[in-house]
Amino acid sequence: MTGVPASAAGGSPSTKGAAGAPGAPGGAKPVRAGKLGAAAVNQASLWNIANILTMIRLVLVPGFVALMLADGGYDPAMRAWAWAAFAVAMITDIFDGHLARTYNLVTDFGKIADPIADKAIMGAALICLSYLGDLPWWVTGVILGRELGITLLRFVVIRYGVIPASRGGKLKTLVQGTAVGMYVLALTGPLASLRWWVMAVAVVLTVVTGLDYVRQAIVLRRSGIAERLAAAQEAER
Repeated sequence: MTGVPASAAGGSPSTKGAAGAPGAPGGAKPVRAGKLGAAAVNQASLWNIANILTMIRLVLVPGFVALMLADGGYDPAMRAWAWAAFAVAMITDIFDGHLARTYNLVTDFGKIADPIADKAIMGAALICLSYLGDLPWWVTGVILGRELGITLLRFVVIRYGVIPASRGGKLKTLVQGTAVGMYVLALTGPLASLRWWVMAVAVVLTVVTGLDYVRQAIVLRRSGIAERLAAAQEAER
């Protein structure tokens, strides 16, 4: 009977398959439903634990800034709370990426929001520290300039491939987070002196790893161009 689902008509599995096959009558409807179902699954996957951690990190940014600048920015208690917010943000940065890769929770939202959240919390901390006079502006300029520059560089060469995160880059992130965290706290005495040296190491790692990413980008671009030329020459034969 036309228009009656195969299941309702008691059709066999082969009949059901034929009804959904390309070119079969009414075949467009099952395909459309399949696309809608896939879209629903993708939409639901937005609310996975990795993305929720990323969202928490984004929400923490304005809260961190408010705590840092409360009472003129020099209230030890407010600075301690600001450090706690910064620490939570850095910890979630470690776990959300690990969870996304381990449990196949990678989404388009996560690919875009995760690096934004990373740069936002670090940028907010550096700018607040420089605004309060705790950290020289040139240090903030070097670190943020490197981060934004490498992000743009990744987009430029993405047509040739992806620049993987290096061990040096991961070490840089760890030392950078430690140094900034020490500056966020109202430290005095030997710890205040120690944080200067930790930040110095962070700046050196920031520059060195940044130059290494540039080198990788150049190599990746050259190899990509060479592969395209070779493919073009092969196609002409």
